[in-house]
Amino acid sequence: MATNRLSSDRTASNSNVSDPILEIKDTNVTYSGGENYVLEDVNVTIEREEVLGIVGESGSGKSMFASALLDAVPDPGVLTGRILYHREDGSTIDVLKLSDEELRQFRWEEISMVFQGAMSSFNPTMKIGAHFKETLMTHEKDVSEGMEFARELLENLYLEPERVLDSYPHELSGGMQQRALIALSMVLNPEVLVMDEPTAALDLLMQRSILQLLADLQETYDLTIIFITHDLPLVASLADRMAIIYAFQFAEIGPRDEVIGNSAHPYTRALLNATPNLDAPLKEMQPIEGEGPAPVNVPSGCRFHPRCPLATEECRGDDPPFAPIQDGGRHRSACHHWERAREEIPLNFGNTSAEVERLESAEDELTTSGWSLDTDGPPLLSLDDVEVHFEKEQGLFDRFTKDLDVVQAVDGISLDIEEQDLVCLLGESGCGKTTLGKTMIGLQRPTGGSIEYRGHDIWEAKAGNADIPFEDVRSALQIIHQDPGSALNPNRRIVDILSEPLRHTHSNISSNERRARIHSLIERVGMTPPGDFLDRYPHQLSGGEKQRVALARALLMDPDTILADEAISAVDVSLRIEIMDLMLELQTEFDTSFLFISHDLSNARYFAEHGDGRIAVMYLGEIVEIGSAERLIHDPRHPYTEVLRWATPNLDLDEMEAEDPPIREIDVPDPVDPPSGCRFHTRCPVAREACREQRPELQNIDDADGKAACFREDPNHAYWDSEPLDGGDEERKDIVEN
Repeated sequence: MATNRLSSDRTASNSNVSDPILEIKDTNVTYSGGENYVLEDVNVTIEREEVLGIVGESGSGKSMFASALLDAVPDPGVLTGRILYHREDGSTIDVLKLSDEELRQFRWEEISMVFQGAMSSFNPTMKIGAHFKETLMTHEKDVSEGMEFARELLENLYLEPERVLDSYPHELSGGMQQRALIALSMVLNPEVLVMDEPTAALDLLMQRSILQLLADLQETYDLTIIFITHDLPLVASLADRMAIIYAFQFAEIGPRDEVIGNSAHPYTRALLNATPNLDAPLKEMQPIEGEGPAPVNVPSGCRFHPRCPLATEECRGDDPPFAPIQDGGRHRSACHHWERAREEIPLNFGNTSAEVERLESAEDELTTSGWSLDTDGPPLLSLDDVEVHFEKEQGLFDRFTKDLDVVQAVDGISLDIEEQDLVCLLGESGCGKTTLGKTMIGLQRPTGGSIEYRGHDIWEAKAGNADIPFEDVRSALQIIHQDPGSALNPNRRIVDILSEPLRHTHSNISSNERRARIHSLIERVGMTPPGDFLDRYPHQLSGGEKQRVALARALLMDPDTILADEAISAVDVSLRIEIMDLMLELQTEFDTSFLFISHDLSNARYFAEHGDGRIAVMYLGEIVEIGSAERLIHDPRHPYTEVLRWATPNLDLDEMEAEDPPIREIDVPDPVDPPSGCRFHTRCPVAREACREQRPELQNIDDADGKAACFREDPNHAYWDSEPLDGGDEERKDIVEN
């Protein structure tokens, strides 16, 4: 694994160097005949061999900025201004004056682009190797030399070149696809790499791993990287400088440490405070009220003033200049009151002394007293040794020549969900958490074990062999999907979408009473005035509003349990805390239990701690650790939990520089053929021969709350006398053991 070489020393040394590779001057992108701006008045210089992180909410204009750099703004957008590219030989070109042929060469050989969805960037009918060869031939490069360079790039990205080049895109995991796409974008050895949300579809562990690999590639090949994302903490560990975009304009730009630790724009400071992270006291994380404006409804004056706590008449009337504030002009902000912002909007991350004392006190209490749920009656949901195995899809020829491949999505899980309980399922994509969640609420039939709802077997109820109708079970167990846009019928108004569950639960009420109930609930989930929303269609709502409608629809069924399947991952970072707070408030009001699925430990921590719940960590179909959020974060007992803790971005500048991860392999093993013994042993830095041979059971932790499936919890286990596995890294063992 590559080590992140972007240190604070290097950031500081770059601060006094001026060797621009790109100068963007007076650049605008407009639609509707120049009336609507989606990028306005951009004046930014990008230094050679720097990493510039560009952060903004959805629809802020950050992707349009990426398109503008390559003169690739989609029609009917109009791009104006000057984009100057300075070659290493000293010559300068204006990108917007290139001919079509010059532009075609420029886009791959000088500046290359890595898009968000790797799968959509590859032709599914072509092998990966054919993509490389096609690119090389199109640009009239030596294919043999180019493919050798491609193999070198793939090796540097921890991939097996021959296997990857001979694979179709769908035969690779998401992380492997993204790394192959990065290699493809670099095969012509460009000077600049523009990355537009390149890791958004990946888990935190893979995101963090790829960022470390990028840091290594950037230094090895002298790259200039422009990394565009909505996730501020993620890019902070990689960037030399950071730029914040709000409502189609740059709000702030400066050295990474200045923007994170001493930001000068209220929006930047609010965005930092709204980002769920592991370091900030929970009570001090605050969402940003409201949402960013649409191009057709941009406010006058400062774009941020409708959401800014410091706004004055000057802010409402005059657009602030994007002006230097200090540091020789490298730190700029578009705010009339940047000094007040620093004084009156304190940053919440980094433990205060009071918070440290609180954590230490809580840890002492857990150590001495243990941790458990208070339960008086039978559990709401009870899983007993549940298995869900799927037959993997195979081609026609393979069906007759090979045995069926079986994916062990869920493999022997026992878990109880109590009344008004809250359990967060945490893990990488493909670990089985969504399958487990759907099985728990009766949407997926298990292939082994049993699931009971209030003492009744769910599937016996469906067969008519229980004392409870299956319709009652299904009404009591609801789901909120990851993407609310695809979960809401685009052809129906919101009032009609929400009327449907009421027809099931209250079939005898009148249409007026039904509308009144919907009106009341819509207002309760924060959509006011409700009359403005009921007659809209889903496409007329923002992402946060769609998610509120999905939550309201689930609640109208009066459920006992709601499965929230990555329910906030599609929502802007600035709104996630607000949505989680709303869900927790409604849980209390409606006496509902929550199953909260996430791949983000920061989100799971916020939800579980505020809701007095548990986090269950899943790996390849098994729960490997479960316990309170506080204990899992500050005292993880399974090496995989430690990996997830490492992968979670940190806003504390003192801990920003990432060390090597406590893991041996990046990629998750094939769930069709999971490793023997402990399934994590192939990636675990502290694995021994006993881990290869025996499967650990989930067992109570003696000196803390929860359970862990690791032999290291038993001081008398044969693990301690067995030999470490080959390939173990002593330094990484120290990370876990200490």
